[in-house]
Amino acid sequence: MKKFEVKDLINIGIYTALHFLCIFLVAMLGFIPQAFIFAGIIEGFLGAIPIMIFLTKVKKFGMITIMGLLLGLITLLMGRPWPCVVIGLAAGLITDLIWMKAGFSKIKFGPVCCGTMMLWTAGMGLPLFFGYRDSYLANLEEGYGKEYVEVIRSLTPDWMFIGMIIIAVVGGFLGGLFAKRILRKHFAKANLVE
Repeated sequence: MKKFEVKDLINIGIYTALHFLCIFLVAMLGFIPQAFIFAGIIEGFLGAIPIMIFLTKVKKFGMITIMGLLLGLITLLMGRPWPCVVIGLAAGLITDLIWMKAGFSKIKFGPVCCGTMMLWTAGMGLPLFFGYRDSYLANLEEGYGKEYVEVIRSLTPDWMFIGMIIIAVVGGFLGGLFAKRILRKHFAKANLVE
């Protein structure tokens, strides 16, 4: 296994921050309760662009796993429960394995990697579905009011957790397809093949 160089760690940091920023900016749509559920598709779409560029820098197994771990830790620091770290780590590891299978060079695997990387966002939704729902909604009510919370409650039956994950993964995949198209010259310079 190749050792990481300083530039690898810098790339992990930069692209983790850019990806998270894209997700965070779109999450602001959560102020509109009806957009809360479907924000994941836009998050995945925009978040795919830094992921696709990051893939051009990834030539060693473990870089994407570290990104997933960092995203999970950021989610934990934002007040989500500890399983979000495990989910982030798992999303990074799955994506790392796919990119390694692609030989770190077949960009046609890029959209799939963007989709699987979006699995980390499941950690963001944990409080709304598993064991924390009442206290989470009570906190939301303090900030947004009862009417907002009632809309969120009605839009998020238990099965919607899986629905939100699927929405984010599909958004990541579609964003990956879009990024692949607009960044084609960038991929050629990085010697990535179709």
